Amino acid sequence: MLQKFSGLKKLLVVALVAIFALSVVGCTDQSAPEEGREQSEQKGTIEIGMVNWAECVANSNLWKVILEDMGYKVNLTQLEAAPLYLGLNKGDIDVFLDAWLPITQGRYWEEYQGNLEDLGIWYPGARIGLVVPQYVDINSIEELAENKDKFGGEIIGIDPGAGIMLATERALEDYGLDFKVIQGSEAAMLSALKKAYEKGEWIVVTGWTPHWKFAEYDLKFLDDPKLSYGEAEQLHVLANKDFSNKFPEVAEMLKKFSLNDDQIGSLEALINEGMAPEEAARQWIEDNRELVNSWIAQ
Repeated sequence: MLQKFSGLKKLLVVALVAIFALSVVGCTDQSAPEEGREQSEQKGTIEIGMVNWAECVANSNLWKVILEDMGYKVNLTQLEAAPLYLGLNKGDIDVFLDAWLPITQGRYWEEYQGNLEDLGIWYPGARIGLVVPQYVDINSIEELAENKDKFGGEIIGIDPGAGIMLATERALEDYGLDFKVIQGSEAAMLSALKKAYEKGEWIVVTGWTPHWKFAEYDLKFLDDPKLSYGEAEQLHVLANKDFSNKFPEVAEMLKKFSLNDDQIGSLEALINEGMAPEEAARQWIEDNRELVNSWIAQ
């Protein structure tokens, strides 16, 4: 009888140990993702506004990857410049990484600056203007009028809300040009440039630096003696006025953000060569870890 009781006691102990082990495993499996979700919720959601321009797509995806790896949730919203600034002003958009100031997007800054915060310049010496292939044997906007037929009477532009398009309308007036400005998108402009360049045809497009097209093709800006396109600009990071209070850690990182021609060009090149923007961002971060760490170090 004592032997039977002893055997039952051993079985009971084993069973209790097994139940306890299962309960521990069960708790561990369930709590980890819940912990991760809570941490992500605590970090918060950041809304990044993005214009479909090469450097903006590259930078926006770069910061999306950086911030998501740090535990933030990041949404990218693609808009044209005018509605993007309106969203930034209202707080629907938290941050914009490609503000061309003081000229190209100056009117938006003047209108909304009361509700915006300038987190600094990430690229100095930006430029906009009219761009032609090097084989086109004119060097100034002043020479366009007498060569109108060679260009088919057209200037290939981008989206109508862009500041460079407003500057182009000003250039038509300043230089007395009877040209039609073709509205479209950056992608459509680049497609037209590629097609004409491969055939050696004359073409004039709205262009800017930084941009990978200057590495891909042999191009030049036409001189602008009347300064219709203004002088050199800077690319700024703008945020809604409440952003630094809501996300002080991120605001401090963005204030350190800076790229030179080679750095932004290498990021754009990965996308241009066929990588998805987020995939390109991850590859670029891996290749430039020391630089990225200098931004995010607290």
